[in-house]
Amino acid sequence: MNKRLLSLPMMSLLLTACVTINIYFPAAAAEEAARTIVREALGAEKPAAEPGPEKQPPAAPDDRQSQRGDQRPDAARYAEAVLNWLVPAAHAAGEADININTPAISRLRASMSRRSSDLAPYYRSGAIGFDRNGLVAVRDLNAVPLKERGRLRSLVADENRDRNALYREIARANGHPEWEADIRKTFARVWVEEAYAGYWYQDASGKWRRK
Repeated sequence: MNKRLLSLPMMSLLLTACVTINIYFPAAAAEEAARTIVREALGAEKPAAEPGPEKQPPAAPDDRQSQRGDQRPDAARYAEAVLNWLVPAAHAAGEADININTPAISRLRASMSRRSSDLAPYYRSGAIGFDRNGLVAVRDLNAVPLKERGRLRSLVADENRDRNALYREIARANGHPEWEADIRKTFARVWVEEAYAGYWYQDASGKWRRK
């Protein structure tokens, strides 16, 4: 009876963990996906991956524990067995890929890439920059000749339309529309991190800074 009572709270905790795994936002995978698209849009080359940490061999078992045997209650050993199965599943969920290769996403990526060379001179001049919402904002229209200002406004509007659609489509394509805000936040940070030196961006308070 006691073993059964001990297992009920444990099983409740494990079931809660399972639900959490299913809705967890995969931040690392989202960042990797964002970096791929941003580098593609800016024309930056992706650096070679750095070697990971060297894996250490597993520790040798404690002979004294082997000799004594496992004297824990059945409920504790059962819970450990379930956790040993559950934890790898949690890691797998947390490291899940983000799909960025649907037809709709591919069209948006291609559109942004084609526009990149037109936007680049305005980034360099400081006329435009990356705002804190993952979009492009006009920072200094005086840096643009009068005859080009209409074209610049059109380019910015088209770029922002694609970016808004991109963030929404990535979340939808991966089965979690509620991830859109997290996707946008991830892209907003990555645009700044991948920007070339001299490009302008807004910090968290909205103040313009030069990279």
